[in-house]
Amino acid sequence: MTTTRALPAPVTPTGVVVAPPGLDREQWLAARRTGVGGSDIAGILGMSKYTSPLALYLDKIGESVSGPSSPGLAEAAFWGHQHEPTIAKVFAERTGLGVVEAPGMLAHVHNLWMLANVDRFVIEPGAPMPDSLLEIKTRSAHQLDEWLHGVPDGPALQTLWYLAVTGYQHAHVAALLGGNRLIIHRVERDEALVEHLVALVGEFWQCVQNRTPPPIDGSAATEELLGHLYEVKAETVTVADPAELLPLLERRRELKAREQRTADELREIDNHLKGVAGEAEIVTMQGAVAFTWKQNGPLVQKRFLAAHPDLARQYTHRVDALDTARLAAEHPDEFRAHRARRLVVPDRQESAA
Repeated sequence: MTTTRALPAPVTPTGVVVAPPGLDREQWLAARRTGVGGSDIAGILGMSKYTSPLALYLDKIGESVSGPSSPGLAEAAFWGHQHEPTIAKVFAERTGLGVVEAPGMLAHVHNLWMLANVDRFVIEPGAPMPDSLLEIKTRSAHQLDEWLHGVPDGPALQTLWYLAVTGYQHAHVAALLGGNRLIIHRVERDEALVEHLVALVGEFWQCVQNRTPPPIDGSAATEELLGHLYEVKAETVTVADPAELLPLLERRRELKAREQRTADELREIDNHLKGVAGEAEIVTMQGAVAFTWKQNGPLVQKRFLAAHPDLARQYTHRVDALDTARLAAEHPDEFRAHRARRLVVPDRQESAA
């Protein structure tokens, strides 16, 4: 994984520029596929709720499948980009440190697959050149508790990766929480952790080079990916190897049975608690609230309709809805192409004749 071709002079202790700033999106995405960037790290390690090793592998080999986009994530990314210059400016004002923009996408001088898109470089007062970097984040106010005592795992891994690429000994992370609270943390380089991280990510990149996909995991991201990864052919059959399939089916039955037992036990406990509450909405114990059972849930429409039919009619309105039955009848191919896939496993697997 080591490269010996001629490279430009490093702009950090171990970082060289491999792509200029200002690339259009397609060029930037193509450059990212030449290696592993900081935003990939949590996903590679199975620590991201947005992606997974399999999804990242497919992206790196140019076979990624675009699922339904999330307007919420796109909006968050937009505002994060808009706020970045302001956060950098306030960071400089509050710390007394200088900040400059990075000259483009960086790679490790000896391992060009190790990539970094650094938000800003940081310069000490009076210093001739940067000696650290700044990672900028914009997050919801709901995440404040996660940021008060340190950098959460995902951004911390990303920052550590940037230290691995650049060779710097420390970095700063500035996070704007809820649009009105800036939290700043300093992250020190941990050489043993950097080496371990590079080794783990290097194994993933070797799988990309060898076209060996990582194993399927249990993440929600992989579940979503598999839901739209393949172009399904109606009523086609795959003949599975019993040695591979039977243990999976048996384990699934065990887990489903355990899930049902847990649900039944939980329901029994909840029923006991409701019995303790009786007519009360709040139950206390030793001077503190133990639990509540308040009448603040969703409206039980069936019961309301039966009790107040006239009132219900006053508040009944029609809504636009897709006529799926007609769509299926008149455009069966388009209807089928956009149906979700469902996994159905019989309770009892019939023995092969």
